[in-house]
Amino acid sequence: MNGAHPLQEKKRKKSIKEISPIDVYKHLPKTNCGECRESNCMAFATRVVNGELTITDCPPLFTNEHHEALTELADLLAPPVRVVTIGKDDHSIAIGGKYVLQRHEFTYHNPPPIAIDVHDLMPEAELLDRVRQIEQFSYNYIGRKLVLNAIAIRSTSHDPAVFRQAVKKIAEISQYPLILCSFDPAVMEAGLSEIPASHPLMYAATRENWKSMAELSLKYHAPLTVFAPNDLSLMRSLTKTLHTSGVSDLVLDPGTFAENGLADTINNFSLIRMQACRENDELFGFPMLGAPIAVWAGEEISEEVLKWREAITASMLLSRYADMLIMHSLDGWVLLPQLIWRFNLYTDPRKPVSVEAGVKKFGKPDRDSPVLMTTNYALTYFTVEPGFPSH
Repeated sequence: MNGAHPLQEKKRKKSIKEISPIDVYKHLPKTNCGECRESNCMAFATRVVNGELTITDCPPLFTNEHHEALTELADLLAPPVRVVTIGKDDHSIAIGGKYVLQRHEFTYHNPPPIAIDVHDLMPEAELLDRVRQIEQFSYNYIGRKLVLNAIAIRSTSHDPAVFRQAVKKIAEISQYPLILCSFDPAVMEAGLSEIPASHPLMYAATRENWKSMAELSLKYHAPLTVFAPNDLSLMRSLTKTLHTSGVSDLVLDPGTFAENGLADTINNFSLIRMQACRENDELFGFPMLGAPIAVWAGEEISEEVLKWREAITASMLLSRYADMLIMHSLDGWVLLPQLIWRFNLYTDPRKPVSVEAGVKKFGKPDRDSPVLMTTNYALTYFTVEPGFPSH
């Protein structure tokens, strides 16, 4: 499994070129049918290139007649960082799908889900209460409801039967996407067998267990995390081997190290994403998972300091290309900065967050009520609104 330095041995495609509306238009039906609600196919192509629409908004493309064109268009528009889906049906989450390194180049897609951990040795009442807290955590921010997104189930018992029971309990009461966390293939299979069709994220494949984990990923059609802490050469080797084995849905975890290792952590995340977006490096073109929860495995200091470290680490990972986070603390002062920072990072930088223009009424205005003039900027609206009584 030993490979060359990741910046030396890499499988390259041709350099990424700018995609123009004409490139997209060539593959469209060119009927100007209006089913996409645009005036013509060229207008649709322009909005696809701008990231405002996707090819799924063109129903005629998905007919047998245009199958070849659809395949070519999907390949043309495929992002350097692949999309991986976790969970099932309406409760699934998509991670990855990034086209560019810097936010100002193009809108970031698929805001990173934040998962909160539980473990299989929790008493049942405590376990169920923590799941309830995760699902009910929300914050209204300029008209948007910010929430947590997934549950990471850790095996601390290292017992397949105990882990299976914990997975069963959570699956019975929650439809949130799950991350199953164990390096032991026997424990992992016990959890997977309890939710065979739920498409959980497996955490994780390592140098020692990759073959067994790959077999489980293929058997249960579950995406698989590749864990190579602070070793990008090993990360490349494992990713290549797993992909060759048929596992296509991979998530990369280069390791999260707090305090003295934080610089290495950010450097590794940055290098992987630079290789994917700037060099079109296919082996690094997968979503990345950050684990701010790792700060809790360090030296025993005050709980407040550990929470502070977790908050700082999470914010830095969001800024440096993590596509998903696993966290521990449920404190509002730890989580709200992440939810708000994520929201702002993943808004379209070309379009201010706005509300529909028009006359807005607060409370029951009469002829003596003030009239305020402002733009349709959402922050202005939601700052003013709470200041007016409802009666």
